[in-house]
Amino acid sequence: MTAATIPPDDPARALLHVKPDDGNLPHLSIAGGTYTILVSGKQSAGRYCLFEMRVPPGGGPPPHRHDFEEMFTVLDGAVEFTFRSEKTLARAGETVNIPANAPHNFRNVSDQPARLLCMCTPSAQDEYFLRVGDLVASNTAPPPALTPEEQEERKQRAARLAPEYRTELLTP
Repeated sequence: MTAATIPPDDPARALLHVKPDDGNLPHLSIAGGTYTILVSGKQSAGRYCLFEMRVPPGGGPPPHRHDFEEMFTVLDGAVEFTFRSEKTLARAGETVNIPANAPHNFRNVSDQPARLLCMCTPSAQDEYFLRVGDLVASNTAPPPALTPEEQEERKQRAARLAPEYRTELLTP
């Protein structure tokens, strides 16, 4: 076996130190929760993106699949993951990895808000969320009060943009 050559250091890439109270982080209201982009694809040279997700009781995205890996670490609460139609419960401190292309979704099954870290690799999900979510002031800000028409518009926008971000929504 021949040893791989490691490319030289790229001095154009800087250390990234993210602090949760950084007022410059984008916070997005998506599917009733608040997702904060901690590391964007631009910051990781497209290798991954990292989110903090705050999901209210009963909240979570509809069933979907995409051609990239997605890993979740539950920080607070209990989250039920449905993976290829089978359910598993993940609690604080536990990690769940969703392989690319597999149908899945998750739901906060506790009576308290859940908090997760989510990493997608390679990146692009951050760009999708920026286009489908609503910016909010902080990671604890309430979601905007949307009319039924505005809620429907968000769903239609998410469905329309999904293929551009290698995602398929699995709801009718």
